[in-house]
Amino acid sequence: MRTLTGVTKQVGEIVLAGPRGFCAGVERAIDIVELALAVCGPPVYVRKEIVHNRHVVDTLRTQGAVFVDELDEVPNDATVIFSAHGISPSVRGEAASRGLRVIDATCPLVTKVHLEAIRYARERYTIVLIGHADHDEVIGTLGEAPERIVVVANAGDVDRLEIPDPERVAYLTQTTLSVDDTRDVIEALRRRFPKIVGPSRDDICYATQNRQAAVKTVANDVDVLLVIGAANSSNANRLVEVARMAGTHSYLINDVRDIREEWITGSSRVGVTAGASTPEVLVAETVEWLRARGHVAVREVRVVEEDVRFALPQELEQMARDRGMSMPVRSAMRQSI
Repeated sequence: MRTLTGVTKQVGEIVLAGPRGFCAGVERAIDIVELALAVCGPPVYVRKEIVHNRHVVDTLRTQGAVFVDELDEVPNDATVIFSAHGISPSVRGEAASRGLRVIDATCPLVTKVHLEAIRYARERYTIVLIGHADHDEVIGTLGEAPERIVVVANAGDVDRLEIPDPERVAYLTQTTLSVDDTRDVIEALRRRFPKIVGPSRDDICYATQNRQAAVKTVANDVDVLLVIGAANSSNANRLVEVARMAGTHSYLINDVRDIREEWITGSSRVGVTAGASTPEVLVAETVEWLRARGHVAVREVRVVEEDVRFALPQELEQMARDRGMSMPVRSAMRQSI
């Protein structure tokens, strides 16, 4: 194949990691905004990015969603949606005190972590929350019991912990972390606090684990891996880290405009995957970009099939009933994740 400059390119292959892209929590959050716009009419206000992806946010903005950082930007008597990452009780209380109509799009798997934090706090445990302190999800979980929760990002942080009662320590994790890194932190916690307790089921969400497993499988079969996702997407950044840990050159891109030609020059196989907040259309655009540059064959490697769906929040269905509207259980749900 020849480029416009006349330089011959090697014909290569594109290897798609599967599963990739939208998870059930992201699907649900986007559906909630779209359905709220249909039920309530625009504008509908959304606190923070509904999910961490600029393309998703921009698309919803064109439909009438208004994204704000804090509730003081929301007019009285407006409808406000809380993002998939969860919120602290103080935010919920502020919305209630102002009489705002609230729709909670928090991912059910994040809600599970909040409930665990509440339970451990009531039982007088010091809770070690493994995660990134500036991430929206961690900020929301921390708000459940700030006087009893400490945040650590890595195993090195464990040695610096000062715990009032080493006999009563529990741990929780942000849902979008690296499985391997989190395992190292938990092992460090168990060495220091032998009686530490944790959730009965892993807090890291199924989609995060599946996408990381797919990257591990694909990484050994490609020369370079492109991860499509936002810079502030924790799970997308972890996919890059997983590939690099396997010794594969990997780069995070928002879309095809971020790809540098030199990354793929001389590569016979280029891997492509996407974070859990990334729409599949960006994957398709990346594939076409690569095919135009000589990587003609496309092969998908799937490590597991996903068939997870979450119910819509009851408050949204109640709003529809109050307006005499019929609300299909999954009216706007996309067919694949």
